[in-house]
Formats: sequence, structure tokens, C-alpha cells
Amino acid sequence: MQSANSLNLHGLTPAEYEKIRGLLGREPNPTEVGIFAVMWSEHCSYKSSRIHLKTLPTQGPDVLQGPGENAGVIRIGDGWACAFKIESHNHPSFIEPFQGAATGVGGILRDVFTMGARPVAIMDALRFGPLAGSAESAHNQTILTGVVSGIAHYGNCFGVANLGGETMFARCYSANPLVNAFALGIAREDQLFFGKASGVGNPVLYVGAKTGRDGIHGATMASEEFSEGSAAKRPNVQVGDPFLEKLLLEACLEAMATGAIVGIQDMGAAGLTSSSCEMGARAGTGIDLDLDRVPQRESRMTADEMMLSESQELMLLVAERGRETEIASVFAKWGLDAVTVGEVTGDGVLRVRHRGAVVAEIPNSALTDEAPKYDRPRKPAARRHPLEAQSEWLPKPDRDLARDLLALLASPNICSKAWIWEQYDTMVRTNTLAGPGSDAGVIRIKGTRYGLAMALDGNGRWCQLDPRAGARLAVAEAARKVACAGARPMAVTNCLNFGNPEKPEVMWQLAEAIAGMGEACRALGTPVTGGNVSLYNETLGEGIDPTPVVGVVGKLDLGPGREPLRLRFPGAGRTILLLGSAAAAPMNELGSSEYAAVILGQVWGVPPALDLERERKLHGLLLAAHERGWLESAHQVSTGGLAVALAECCMANTVERGERPACGASVRLPGGADSNTLFHEGTGRVLVACSSTHAGELMALAQDRGVAAAELGTTGGDRLQIAGTSGAEISIPLNTMEQSWRGALEQALSAEAVLL
Repeated sequence: MQSANSLNLHGLTPAEYEKIRGLLGREPNPTEVGIFAVMWSEHCSYKSSRIHLKTLPTQGPDVLQGPGENAGVIRIGDGWACAFKIESHNHPSFIEPFQGAATGVGGILRDVFTMGARPVAIMDALRFGPLAGSAESAHNQTILTGVVSGIAHYGNCFGVANLGGETMFARCYSANPLVNAFALGIAREDQLFFGKASGVGNPVLYVGAKTGRDGIHGATMASEEFSEGSAAKRPNVQVGDPFLEKLLLEACLEAMATGAIVGIQDMGAAGLTSSSCEMGARAGTGIDLDLDRVPQRESRMTADEMMLSESQELMLLVAERGRETEIASVFAKWGLDAVTVGEVTGDGVLRVRHRGAVVAEIPNSALTDEAPKYDRPRKPAARRHPLEAQSEWLPKPDRDLARDLLALLASPNICSKAWIWEQYDTMVRTNTLAGPGSDAGVIRIKGTRYGLAMALDGNGRWCQLDPRAGARLAVAEAARKVACAGARPMAVTNCLNFGNPEKPEVMWQLAEAIAGMGEACRALGTPVTGGNVSLYNETLGEGIDPTPVVGVVGKLDLGPGREPLRLRFPGAGRTILLLGSAAAAPMNELGSSEYAAVILGQVWGVPPALDLERERKLHGLLLAAHERGWLESAHQVSTGGLAVALAECCMANTVERGERPACGASVRLPGGADSNTLFHEGTGRVLVACSSTHAGELMALAQDRGVAAAELGTTGGDRLQIAGTSGAEISIPLNTMEQSWRGALEQALSAEAVLL
């Protein structure tokens, strides 16, 4: 009898190995151990997070498919549906930035078109270490340039518009970069497909590229911390071919249209193993596979290698019996393999044959439903930053506020990210109405009156200070971005990036963040349709700040004369209103701001307070005002506070139809223009511009709906002027602001910046 110690358990614990023995009623062979290892990995089984994820709201009147499938699906109207999801490729992007990021894009695109939806837009949430001023800066630059190149290469070659997203920097991401890819596609409601192996006797087809040795045990690698030997994990990173994926997309959609496909599943994490057992488990069936039929691009591959390979651009599908040739002819037209490699059975077992022998025989339920589910110990994480500021940290009344604003505009988390998104194709397929640089990306659905808005948000600093509050804020901010485009936020997908869940403090952060996310989603009516959990983002015992990233999708009506709201001020002579409170924040909230971290050099306190009922009312007010045609621009107040938001409205560099020229503004803040009022990041606030006629109507509607509103000033001129009750405080020419804001990222990436 073999013992757990005598086998390579690939990350399984001895207790998990004993559970496997009990489920099988015998000793597993090495191939079966490998199969269990990937399916029971954190990446595939969510064994540390499932009990908490079950608490999230997942149903709603517009939800057609919630968690459990390749992507969530919501109803748009007139028979149209939207499939969307976010995934992480963090570990691979640290090991091999270009291919790690590229295959992350490829994987999320397959998740969407597996549902029968054509991908039309992607976004990315990226996190890196500092690009200058630290010993790791040169390596961080290499990771950033590799990741951006990988995203651009795959998306551009495939032909999908990149609508932006967000890129943030902090020291904790130096050895643990985050690459979260968010994709959206459209389909007809009656043409959706699902990953079920239905119909005993139906053939199982392998379609797409050929299997190789790249990506073997990629899911297991993504479920571990990094150590000194992490560079040796390079073979675990997949290699992608976006041109082949484009062929795969077209072949799959054409084959789906024949009506011969019963079920289809992406061969993503865990490859052939996960796709086969998950399809069988969803349908309550078994699958009998013959690996001798699997197309291979490398010789003498073992059963273990074929089952665990994560070679890209592959699908597993179940066809109606007798129609295999029909499907194969479609794939042959596109130059792709389509080979019958198995059959659906009625016994619920994944049975794998190789070279005439059965090399694995495992109940599908053992790999999926019976995967470990842990309620890991939790204890509150110790505060890394004080709750109250020391007096010497606080801004003095005589500060040069104009200089502070310019420094903030040049800081990594606020400066223009045009260097990144100018490498992306943002307009392919000509659906883009608002792209990178906007609060939300917006596409139109051709042939309909509908548009779709998508936005991402996540703030690791806020979640480190209070994970529940930080996650609530991520949902609210992403939804507010969508509302600022004139769209109704409809549903959420999430990517939960955390450290080692076996540490009680990290597990507490994860549980708190999920709880906060659930609270916000219920309050805002945005159910969660799926997502991803990325744990073990640690290197040599040092983990990232808890970073839940939230993606929100919303719908807007693009009827005659209707356009998405823009971020940039529309031109001179408009009235500027602030919807939401104009009051200064408590000083302990200022401590969580970008101003405190960058200008004051300190972090303290708590994240900004969030009133979810007021947030919901604010969204409703924005939509009502947009429907009436009153608003000409809208931009949420967020990172950097009110002063930064005003500057961005004056000079925003965005990808949108009919891009507007820069336009200055002159505003007066009620109560004075001090550091706190200008730079605190209090939530639930939006800057809007409208005609003077509509300004009065909007103020009245805001009062009726219980939303605070204040008239701040007017647009026009070639500078931003911000005054308080005591007179002018800030007066900066637009070209001076733009010099600080536009070139800062490229300067940080220069050789000189590395040497500082």
C-alpha cells in the first residue's frame, strides 16, 4: 500500500489524500493524484472561500445565469443578453509577464464566447510595485512593460476593444503584481450555451489547438505562495496564440449555430481535467476519455501531462450523436482540430484511457462536489497604521495648495495612463462610445437602442485599513462610474485578490471583504453573477494588501439624440454642480487618501464613510437627469478628491466619439478651500456640468430625491481656479496641469527614473 508520504501530492495535504482514499475506496494512482490535486487546488475548488461566497446575492430579475458557469449572463432587452466575467492571472504574470498577461486575456475571452456570446470589450485592473525610488523599481518596470505588451498583443490580434480599466501602484505589489482581466460579450437570449455534458451516448469532441506541455500544474502553481525557487515555475505558464483563438471563436460560434452542440466548456485552469469533470458534474453524467485520440504537438506525452496541460485555445464540447462530422467540417474550414475523444456515460464517472489501459477512474462528484471546504480560522488583522494622526502629519494652513495639486496629478495612481492604453486597440469593431480615460467604458449594441457600460474599481489601501468598508466602497465606486456614464448598474463580477488564507489574519480580511461586498450589492440591487478568487499572493511570506476588484456592468438607452455622458467639461458657459456633500471629511478619513500617502507621506485613520442609501439615490438622480437631457458631463469624485476631479474634467484625455477640447473652470467652494476640502476622498459625490437653465431644475430634483447638491461655478477659460470664502486659493493654467499629469508615467519608466 502506498502512503501519502511516498507520493508527490502536488499540494494536497495528508488529510486531503486520506479523503481521496475514502472517496475511491482504494489507493489512487499517480495520475489520479494529479487530477485530484488540480481540481482540489485553491484556484479550482475555492476551498477556503466557498462558504463565504455563498452569502453573496446572486439572483435578480435580469440575471439569466449566475455563478457556476463559465460567465454570468444578464438580460439586456429585445432578446439580447450580455455575458461577462473577470479572472486573475497574477502568478503567471509575475513569472513571465508577457505570456502571463496575454493568456489571461485569452482565457477570459474564451469564458465569454463559451457561453455563445461574441466578445466585444475587455478591461484590466492592474497593480504593480513602485516604478521609481526603490530597489525593486527596475524589476517592476519590466513586469509592467511585459504585462501591458502581453495584454495589447493578445487583445489587438484577437480583435476586441480594450476600454481601459485602472492601474495602481503600491510597494506590496512589487513581488506580487495583480493582472485581472474583465471581458464582456453579447448574444441572443435563445442562443446561449452552457457547460453540461448531457445525453448519454453523445460524443465528446476536443476542438482547437493541439495539446503541449506548457501550463502543466498551472492551477496548482496559482494556489501557492512564491518562494526563492519561483523562477523555476516558468514552465507552468501557458503560451497563447491570439490569431488561433480568433479562429476558434469563429468556428465555435458557427458550430453553435448548427444546433449540433449540446454543451461546451473552455479548457482553462486544469485543462482537459477540469473541462471534462465539470461538464459531467453539472449534468450528473460521466465522461469516458481516450487520450490516444487527443491531438498532440509534442511526442511521448504521458497521461498525466495530457490531463493537466493548460495549453491554450482549446475547447471541449458535447455534440448530438451522429452529427460529429458536421461539427468537424466547421472546424476544418477554420483550420482547427475537431476530434472525438470520448463519450458521455450514465455512471457519473470520469474514466480516462491511455494506450489501451484505464489510467484514471474517478466519480465526477468526488472532484467537484466533494472538494474540501474549509472554514479556516479567522482573527482581525493588526492595524498597520494608527487610527489617529500625529499633529505633525496634518497639513498646515499655509500650504501651497497649487503645488500640492500638481504633485498629486503627477503621482503614479492619478497621472494619465495614456502610455498604457495607447498600446491597445480601443475602437476595433467600431462599437466604442467611451473608452480608456473615462469613468466607464461604453459600447453600443449595433442594431438596437442599447448600450453597455463597464467599470472596475478596487482600493487596496482602504481594504487594508478596513476590508469590509473597502469592499463596500469598491462596489459603490464601480457602480457610480457606470451611473456617471448614464447607465443603470445591473450586476457585479468580482476578483478577490488576497494573501495566504491559512493565515487567520488574511482569512479574516477575505471574509470581511466578501461580507462588505454582499452588503453593498444588496443595497444597490447589483447581484453577483460570478468571478474569481486569487489567493496566496505572497512572496517570501510577504503578502499584498487585500485587494478585492469589482467589475460592474450597466445598460443605457441610446435612443434618438441620446449619448453616454462624458467626463470632460463640454465647453465654456456651463454651470458646475457637485451632487453629494461638499463638506470636509473627518480628519481620520483624510488619512486614507492619496493626498495623505503621497503629499503628507503618512497613512492613518479609516476609509471614507459610505451611506449606501444615499449612494442609491445618487445613482437614481444621475439616471433621471440624463433621461431628461439635462446633463452634459459627469465625473465621480474619487482618488485625489475634489480638486483632482475638477482638474480631470478640465483636461481629461479620453477615447470617445467627438472628443472635446480642454476647458478650464472657475469654482468657489462653500466653507473654504483647504487641504481637507480639496483632497479628501469622501464618497457619493459626482461633478456634473449643465446649462444654467437645467441647473435650477437639477437642484430642485436633487432636493426632491434627498441628494445634496451645490452650485460650484462655471466652465471656461484656460485655467482651473478654485477659491474659498476668503478668496483665490488655486489658479493653475491648463497647460501647466497637463505637463504634470500627462508625462509622469513615461518619466517614471525612463532610465533616469530608475537611477534616482
